[in-house]
Amino acid sequence: MNQHTPPVVQWRKSSYSTNTGGQCVELAALPGKIGVRDSKNPRVPHLSLNPSAFRAFVGRLRSEQ
Repeated sequence: MNQHTPPVVQWRKSSYSTNTGGQCVELAALPGKIGVRDSKNPRVPHLSLNPSAFRAFVGRLRSEQ
């Protein structure tokens, strides 16, 4: 049996996030997708969006500011 070690995922905190415990978002480049998660709860499931869905997601967030 061939054992496969999953790649290490590098999560990056948003530049708008602070260290004061507020609403923080982290992103990661996944194979063919963009991962989005809550930095306060890194062990819970995260969103995985394809690049076009991620662009639409970010565009929607920007339009609501």
